[in-house]
Amino acid sequence: MRARARDFIYTKDNLFFATTSYLHPEDRILSFLRYIPDPNGNRSKNGQRYSKVDSKQAYDFLGSKYPEYLFGPDDSLKMMGVPLYKVEKILKPEERLNEILNNSYNDELLKKVVKLAGVFHDQAGIPYSKMGVSGSILPGLYDPAVSDIDFVFYGLKNHRKAMDTFGEIKDKSDLRSIGDEYWAHLYEKRIKDDTLSYEEFQWYEKRKNNRGVIDGTLFDILSTRDWDEITGKYGEEKYESLGTVKIECKVSNAMAAFDNPAIYKIEDVNILEGQDVDITEIVSFTHTYSGQAKEGEEIIAKGRLEKITDKNVRYRLVVGTTREALDEYIKLKDRA
Repeated sequence: MRARARDFIYTKDNLFFATTSYLHPEDRILSFLRYIPDPNGNRSKNGQRYSKVDSKQAYDFLGSKYPEYLFGPDDSLKMMGVPLYKVEKILKPEERLNEILNNSYNDELLKKVVKLAGVFHDQAGIPYSKMGVSGSILPGLYDPAVSDIDFVFYGLKNHRKAMDTFGEIKDKSDLRSIGDEYWAHLYEKRIKDDTLSYEEFQWYEKRKNNRGVIDGTLFDILSTRDWDEITGKYGEEKYESLGTVKIECKVSNAMAAFDNPAIYKIEDVNILEGQDVDITEIVSFTHTYSGQAKEGEEIIAKGRLEKITDKNVRYRLVVGTTREALDEYIKLKDRA
């Protein structure tokens, strides 16, 4: 039973979870509760109503009704995961897109999904089989009037190609840039300290080319690894926190900068604060710093130093150790 990031899990308890990882324990699939049955909910499917839940609501709901979906060493470190015996069906973005492409839906949002797929197929040369649609459209719990399109590309190179293509054709085609009012809303939602000014935040986000608008609807260009890009085994790496570190370095590889987590391979590292160890990569668990830097760029980063032990020992800098990522960041050393 295989599941990867962007898949959804429908359970025997009529719950919908979003898969959050590529690697999973032997007895469950790491995922996060997204939709629950609710007679007063604003989403519907097959005559039943559902509500979308946030993090606190999800943990409270599972803790009181379905504690078997929670696991971890103690109450303060509980994680979510669907036990394999609770899995009813794994919903896959690539299969959902194929279904939409091969049926004539009288639905304005799904028509935009078809149009978006066609643009990236024709303009970027990406096969339909390497695309998918996730988010609320995947389980069929979307609101045609307000839902966004979470458009998935399989394979890191295909995702890079999609972003490059969007950067070339935005505002010259049916795909448009996002307006300033959206960036202002997103800044207020994400940034809770002074690590990035609004002007800085907007500059970084606009150049990423991972988010746009099609016929008035927001879409995201999301990355998911192809099966042959997924390596390793759950639990084989051990992590140890070694305090805060601040460095300056050069990005040597940013191919996985939009992955989950975002990964930057680095070189020419200079330790500005913290332990003097050989740091070889930066990872970000917050969307704010996904795609923040490109190959060859010199950056300054601050976050938690982690020691990773498996067959060898290596070190990485982690950004996004809390939801707000306070005083943690990735910035260009000299922004043009």
